[in-house]
Amino acid sequence: MAKTKSERYYQMLFDHAPISLWEQDFSSIKNLFESLRRQGVQDLNRHLDEHPELIEEAMLLIKVVNVNLQTLAMFGVKTKDEMLANLGHFFRDEMRVHFRDELLSLWAGRLAWRGEGVNYTLTGEPLDILLSWRILPGSEETWKQVLVTIEDITTRKQAERELALSENRLRGLFENSPISLWEEDYSQIKNFFDNLRAVGVKDLMDYLQTHPEDVARCMSMIRVLDVNQKTLTMFGERSKAELLQNLDKVFRDEMRAHFQNELADLWSGKLSYETDGVNYTLGGEPLHVHLYLSVFPGYKQTLGRVLVALEDVTARRKAEEYLRYLGSHDVMTGLYNRAYYEEEMKRLSGGRRHPVSIIIADLDGLKEVNDKFGHKAGDNLIRRAAETLKAGFRQEDVLARIGGDEFAVIMPNTDAATAREAAARIESLTALNNKFYGEPTLSISLGASTGNKGSDLEAIMRAADDNMYKEKRIRHQRSEPPRN
Repeated sequence: MAKTKSERYYQMLFDHAPISLWEQDFSSIKNLFESLRRQGVQDLNRHLDEHPELIEEAMLLIKVVNVNLQTLAMFGVKTKDEMLANLGHFFRDEMRVHFRDELLSLWAGRLAWRGEGVNYTLTGEPLDILLSWRILPGSEETWKQVLVTIEDITTRKQAERELALSENRLRGLFENSPISLWEEDYSQIKNFFDNLRAVGVKDLMDYLQTHPEDVARCMSMIRVLDVNQKTLTMFGERSKAELLQNLDKVFRDEMRAHFQNELADLWSGKLSYETDGVNYTLGGEPLHVHLYLSVFPGYKQTLGRVLVALEDVTARRKAEEYLRYLGSHDVMTGLYNRAYYEEEMKRLSGGRRHPVSIIIADLDGLKEVNDKFGHKAGDNLIRRAAETLKAGFRQEDVLARIGGDEFAVIMPNTDAATAREAAARIESLTALNNKFYGEPTLSISLGASTGNKGSDLEAIMRAADDNMYKEKRIRHQRSEPPRN
């Protein structure tokens, strides 16, 4: 069957993502675990100590379903078939170390894992990697769908190893490092700290809560001594002088949040700091960065030399946002999924956004459409229903597909009259949709219920569901188009 437009869109996102993406099947590993538990194994860590060969056996149970183009480029292969035919070249040797930890996480019931490790290219070159995987919603019981991301951190790891081996090579590594490096002078900030202590300040965070302007003041006290070429490339600068003249465009806005924590760590005597944050290019584009800060040895008393490394993790953030989207949205319609809907129900149950109205919508006649026109037409009808519902509700309303042909809407701060108006609006939009699309006819049964402060949202939802089925029966009695 040909892929739908939505399927082609998500396949394109997968194929062209700027990070290595793998779709894998862990179901055979789950079967192995179930077998071990039936044999009485309770402590997998101890069992692996006694049977180390099990790690290799488990590695061979991973089924790779798909990989994207970035993966092929990273591992030096031309086609997906070539990649899948040579998995033994990529998954071996040092991989056993972190894969053991992955197995222990799965054994403990965790649905996601993140850590560093080593894979190999087709030609045998080792790749230091940052690997993340997550069992996708709907596969928690089978582990059949696992989304894996791999970042190549070989260059950064190699730079760290080289820096540790020889200080004489520092300058060359600094200039040519593949990550952004900054040499900075924090001595003015140290003087600022000393002055605060002299007037009796003991808790810097408390002080900054009442003097937030001093966070920006400390940012202006940073003296940048040097940056490397990667920094100029990353921030869109032509020269170091140009960068130094425009630091106020780089260090601003969201940076203040993590910089305040950085100041607190330095105040308490910590000589290193690591965090995620946002900087900006000269053109104003946001850069998601992972920041590493370390005070040079011998400069603890003055903070006169500080090395800052910035890793551009914008691509990783986009991939993570994509993963979060998959976890909270229905792929077919783009609406929220049932898991997100249930979380919102829990969140709003103790909130103050009353009254709350819930509308249950059920697509009429889907089975008949599937039987008469085929499942593709049925899927299109589901998408038409989603489009109609999306057009009829407000941005703040939570619209979700909670079943095959069933939708639910949570409407905070909405009384019964407004909910009825929304339902009437959906009726009008459904008629308009049918004029545009024609056959098969779109028909949606709606039921609404409203609760005030202290009401049980689950009970409101059940009442809305009952009202929907009443509406469906009435429509059936009027001999409207076939219903479920």
